[in-house]
Amino acid sequence: MGIKVTSSAFEEGGMIPSKYTCDGEDISPPLAWSGIPEGTKSIALISDDPDAPAGTWVHWVLFNIPPDVTGLPENVPSSVKLENGAVHGTNDFRRPGYGGPCPPGGTHRYFFKVYALDTILDLRPGAAKAELVNTMKGHILADGQLIGKYKRQ
Repeated sequence: MGIKVTSSAFEEGGMIPSKYTCDGEDISPPLAWSGIPEGTKSIALISDDPDAPAGTWVHWVLFNIPPDVTGLPENVPSSVKLENGAVHGTNDFRRPGYGGPCPPGGTHRYFFKVYALDTILDLRPGAAKAELVNTMKGHILADGQLIGKYKRQ
């Protein structure tokens, strides 16, 4: 059984409201998840766009989210370390925190992937997605995703 990831802002496969994009406030959407298995020591989140012209574009990297956290509110601060101990990596906009959809053309898909891990990751703040993915190998107990779409008006 996987992790169920949802948002009160958009449905699975639905359009992401412009508020959460470069055309709006560029703040992170609210996310919720359930189905975190027993034994989870931390949760990681990766949001990316596989439809970007130059290859997958990373919009958000967040790790060491406490295992009892069941979601993230709208507009998560972009500080490197959050109050709950979670740590931001660096997105492809070269900054910590969330960077909203801003496709150059057409409709793109945005994946919000959540991973339940059996360890707390020994990763530096600002780590890139590739470092996170590599460090998570062999530690993923469960995962799930929510896909939203966006097209600039």
